[in-house]
Amino acid sequence: MNKTKFIFVLGLMATFILTSCGNSGRKAGGGTKKYVSRTGWKPNDKKGWFFTGEKSKQKASQGMVFVEGGTFTMGQVKTDVMRDWNNTPRRMQVRSFYLGDTEVTNIAYREYMSWIAYVFPPNNPENVNINNGIKPDTLVWGNKLSKNDLYSKEYLRNPSFDYYPVVGVSWLQAVRYCDWLTDRANEKAMMDKGYISKDLYLKEDVNIGANHFNTERFKQSPGQVYQGDGIIDSTKIMKDLKVKSTNPRINYRSSMNASLVPAFRLPTEAEWEYAALALPADREYNNYEGKPIAQNDLREKKGRRRGEFMVNFKQGRGDYSGVGGWGNDGSAISNDVKKYPSNEFGLYGMLGNVAEWVADVYRPIIDDDASDFNYYRGNIYTKKIQNGQGGYEVYQEGEVAYDTLANGQLLAKALPGSYKREVVEDARDFGDGDYRSSLDLGKAEANPEATNEAMYNSPIRQFVVTDGGRLIMEKDAKKRYTDISNSTRVVKGGSWRDHIYWLDPGQRRYMDEAFSASWIGFRVAQDYTGANETSKTKRGITKRK
Repeated sequence: MNKTKFIFVLGLMATFILTSCGNSGRKAGGGTKKYVSRTGWKPNDKKGWFFTGEKSKQKASQGMVFVEGGTFTMGQVKTDVMRDWNNTPRRMQVRSFYLGDTEVTNIAYREYMSWIAYVFPPNNPENVNINNGIKPDTLVWGNKLSKNDLYSKEYLRNPSFDYYPVVGVSWLQAVRYCDWLTDRANEKAMMDKGYISKDLYLKEDVNIGANHFNTERFKQSPGQVYQGDGIIDSTKIMKDLKVKSTNPRINYRSSMNASLVPAFRLPTEAEWEYAALALPADREYNNYEGKPIAQNDLREKKGRRRGEFMVNFKQGRGDYSGVGGWGNDGSAISNDVKKYPSNEFGLYGMLGNVAEWVADVYRPIIDDDASDFNYYRGNIYTKKIQNGQGGYEVYQEGEVAYDTLANGQLLAKALPGSYKREVVEDARDFGDGDYRSSLDLGKAEANPEATNEAMYNSPIRQFVVTDGGRLIMEKDAKKRYTDISNSTRVVKGGSWRDHIYWLDPGQRRYMDEAFSASWIGFRVAQDYTGANETSKTKRGITKRK
């Protein structure tokens, strides 16, 4: 070996040694495994003050499917035959999340109604609106030129329709259902851990009502839930933490919060569209092969059902199910949420059966300045209202605030026992422009106090009380030029009464959040709190056949 080569090899060896020393204690692809405090104190020291929750891998809640996030082209990539121009393609990144494998069913929604009636008995006049407000509007099936009274009377409550998607639910009602589901799932999780008595609902001496389990209040002060009735077992929590301390000032919230279920919510438009496309099934390495939503792709390819549609939609005028004895999709209206095959993510009914509410406020254009990461329009930032005594104000029974639905129902904005909140910032009309840019300006001078919302000049919903005490909605007599407002929400997907055009996940429609329909349902989503690294595999999930 000559001198030059010897020096070169020696240099490489030195570099390797220095690099290895610099990475002592670190492994490629690893991460922080155990917390070491720079204070010198050890977590969970019985003489200390910091007690950590047990870290565990997040598990999917019952009926929830993990959807690994990624990048995709959101919107319509084919010719816009309707000339809506409201779904132009744009590149988006969606983080990983959980999505309900089906829409919320009639039986699931009746469970919600039963709990409300159990905890807030409707024979108490103060609870009448709390119970009535959550009920689906069964009159959405009504049609003056159609005999649909069977569905109006039976669809929600008859066991034959138990596993059909619930309809007649407004966007506002769907959001309240998500709030309730979050609390019930977390209450059960705490019972399973032994932190809350499993006989809670059998205890006659425990006043539930406004004192029911509320996730937000539980996070803030676990020991105050149920007004200190001894339902919370702090001894069990300390045992789980392996803490043998009698310090009465120990804050054990971290352990309990580690066991809480992520909040249920409606999916965003970007999440819903990404999940409906299931593009990883058509992936070759890091390239998607296309977005195939064509008529022939919706038919069964083999077996005795060859040629039949595997999606519930309307094939043509007067043809909802096909010829008797030889159905196209076999469903005249909506059907069992798992009647048809799931997509490659394991999600049922994403392309048909019923269209679905998503969380977003509708705008005709999502411009190039929009966020390309977890895009969502509809943020309203709030904060809890302090009570001046070191705590926060809570809705008591008899002082609940209400939203008014399109059919006159009063829907509680929050159940008794929930924290009162005030709006810090309403970002629903962020980036819409200013009042001077609106058509409403006309010949008059601009109103300096007008908000961006006024630029859409949408109809104003006004409710009046009839002689019989019923709330009805009065039509806005003023001439308007748009339906769009901050209460207009996006509707995604096709339904049993829609043509194939609306089955394309890139399509989008809208409806006011207080309205409901016989063809719109909803499903729930949850945030994924684990690592958001994207996996790297050779092929997609399963190649489409």
